[in-house]
Amino acid sequence: MRHSIRFKITFALTAMVILTILITWVTNRTFLSPYYMFTKMNKMDRAYHEVVNIYNNSESKDKLSEADTVRLEKLETEYSVNIYLFNQSASFLFPSPENIGAREYTQMMSMQAEYLYGFNNPNIRDRKNLKQTDSYEIIRLLDTQRQANYLDMFGLINTTFQEINTPNARINRNVGIILMRSNLESIGEGVAIANNFLAYVGIIAVILGSFAMLILSKKFTQPILDLAGIAKKMSDLDFDVKYKVKSKDEIGELGSSINALSDKLQTTISELKHANNELMTDIQKKTEIDEMRKEFLSNVSHELKTPISLIQGYAEGLKENVNEDAESRDFYCEVIMDEADKMNKMVKKLLNLNELEFGNNQVNFERFDIVTLIRSVLNSTEILFRQKEVSLHFEQETPIYVWADEYLVEQVVTNYISNALNHVSGARIIEIKLIPMDKRVRVAVFNTGENIPEEDLDKIWIKFYKVDKARTREYGGSGIGLSIVKAIMNSLNQDFGVINRSVGVEFWFELDTSIT
Repeated sequence: MRHSIRFKITFALTAMVILTILITWVTNRTFLSPYYMFTKMNKMDRAYHEVVNIYNNSESKDKLSEADTVRLEKLETEYSVNIYLFNQSASFLFPSPENIGAREYTQMMSMQAEYLYGFNNPNIRDRKNLKQTDSYEIIRLLDTQRQANYLDMFGLINTTFQEINTPNARINRNVGIILMRSNLESIGEGVAIANNFLAYVGIIAVILGSFAMLILSKKFTQPILDLAGIAKKMSDLDFDVKYKVKSKDEIGELGSSINALSDKLQTTISELKHANNELMTDIQKKTEIDEMRKEFLSNVSHELKTPISLIQGYAEGLKENVNEDAESRDFYCEVIMDEADKMNKMVKKLLNLNELEFGNNQVNFERFDIVTLIRSVLNSTEILFRQKEVSLHFEQETPIYVWADEYLVEQVVTNYISNALNHVSGARIIEIKLIPMDKRVRVAVFNTGENIPEEDLDKIWIKFYKVDKARTREYGGSGIGLSIVKAIMNSLNQDFGVINRSVGVEFWFELDTSIT
């Protein structure tokens, strides 16, 4: 259960939600009240400096202009504070007593008596000095008469508290005096501040949470994407890619299952291909077996007749000392050895052909790269290309995977290339092409030279058949190579053939690239 993806996702999301709520709760509980007071004091500080600016720029210190009065009223609205401004004689500059209500007037007079003349108001409790500078101080207090908490500011203009040490002395100096009061119980303002604060915290929490989930989601989804890629390659019959199991959860189990499925599919496909091939081969073999035996005996006796006669004749000549000199005897011996070697090679080919035709040779279907196989054969015959001064053209680089018996296909390719080397002429070019077809690939071996007569095109696959007997004797051919090609392609149940081109001959065969 603890390795389950469902458990991991649930745990991660739950932990994220709990963490976000906990952070928000602790932050609100710990920092909202100080943040609220900090915001209010900052507003008073800005209001103080703007009032000082208005006072210093006023034309008269005894009465404010209408424009200055409007500016101060806007400041009250903007910063949610009550502003009271006095000149050096403690006379009201703002607001004028006749322009305010009785309640506000009472509050103004109370603040004037307390801060300007040092009168101790019995209704004020829990006084706490929150901030003090050279020019002003901010006090938090409780007015028991109104049952409200206030934030007061008492500030001086153009002087400092150090220069005025007693309340009575304050009114006798050439200074301006500022009093401000803000109600801490303002619901609207409190909600706005709280919402702003929670918005900041929420944005940070969302950013951090999104970043964390982005990392976590990649960790969960990447293995699924890897498995999807492996499944796609399996659909293309590529079973070489395996999933690296790194966990014990559901994805790890799925990866192990896909690996097992890949191995099982590859084995099963190979077995099915082999079984299907055996079935088709058995059907053909039953109808051909008798004719093949008769044809085999006839052809073998014909092909062995000439070398046996030569061996017998030269052996009798040696016995009767027809030529007594050593050079002649060596020549006789070389002829005998050469003909015996030809017979030996022919017998081996016949045995191989016999196994193929009678189905005694096991056909093992597997998936392999035909390009790699062709290059291997070309590397082994490279010296023959140089000796015969033949130009080879083979440009295929990308691997092409086929289903067949790799060993038998190698024999077909070797026979085609050997045949091309033996018959190349003219421009002396041999070209090998791989032509993709529908679920198949055609391998074509072309050589420049003389065409095969049309009447002989179907006969060249017959054992011991030779189109040009003189040329065949020249390179020591037995007429069995193309018969072996035919037997191999029949055993693989694949098509093959030969085509006369304008400047040469092209031999070809086809192989499956798909199991269907």
